[in-house]
Amino acid sequence: MNFKQLTYFIAVAEELHFGRAAERLDMAQPPLSRAIKQFEDDLGAILFNRGRSSISLTQAGERLLTRGKSILAQLEDTQLEVRRLGQGAEGRLRIGFVGSATFGILPMIVRSYRANFPDVNLSLNPMNNADLHRALVSRELDVVFARPTLKDPEFLSKHLVDEKLILALPDVVDTQSRTVARLERLQDHHLILYPERPRPSYADMVLKAIEDAGYSAPLRIWCMDLQTALSLVAVGEGVCVVPESVASAPRKGMKFLKIEPEIARTELSVNYRVDEQGVHVKNFVAIAQKVARKVI
Repeated sequence: MNFKQLTYFIAVAEELHFGRAAERLDMAQPPLSRAIKQFEDDLGAILFNRGRSSISLTQAGERLLTRGKSILAQLEDTQLEVRRLGQGAEGRLRIGFVGSATFGILPMIVRSYRANFPDVNLSLNPMNNADLHRALVSRELDVVFARPTLKDPEFLSKHLVDEKLILALPDVVDTQSRTVARLERLQDHHLILYPERPRPSYADMVLKAIEDAGYSAPLRIWCMDLQTALSLVAVGEGVCVVPESVASAPRKGMKFLKIEPEIARTELSVNYRVDEQGVHVKNFVAIAQKVARKVI
């Protein structure tokens, strides 16, 4: 039994007339009659009672009509599902991101992607850069937002945005009317750094920027992620150098000051595997770049 035989049979079974069925199939009647007879021979069953003026279904024909319609419906559904998966309209996408990305353009990118591809299931996974790198190598994630960019010959990286570094500090610190941080005051505060491991990391970039600017941070507190660092700032444990977008979400117990002149900028990039062929990733990266261009 093949798809063509089943299609021919269902047309004749529904029309109960070889002439009308042939017209419906856009073919001549004799080839259709021969095809049905060959189908019956292949099955070893008579499907139609043939009279002089009419035909009717046998019990075997009735059973095949019921099952055949179900089979064709499943084939059509499968074809549609496969086509939508191939177009990236259905399926799943596993996204990894550094915590600071949630304060910047990541939410806008996710909203835009959902608006264009509402039936794709998204899995969102916060990780540090080292874990993002490992998960992308092992194919546990499909696309990741990293800060700084992941360096690996197996990856493709697309620049999204550069951000200034600013200072997060407890709101109990008296800054008077200043909007700019005095980096020499770092000597008086614990500098909260993240992640503690593995190294090198975003923390090392911050330390180098401070040292290159001619200052030092002898008092240090280490933690594993941005959210913990911000919580420590809010309770007065110290100050933290963060991407500028972090200030877009006011948080109780802290305030933000600009650092002038700039000591460094931090880049957010979207990264995926060189051998990635999936249309879901390509669609997502295209939307990420489009959103980033609007933000810039």
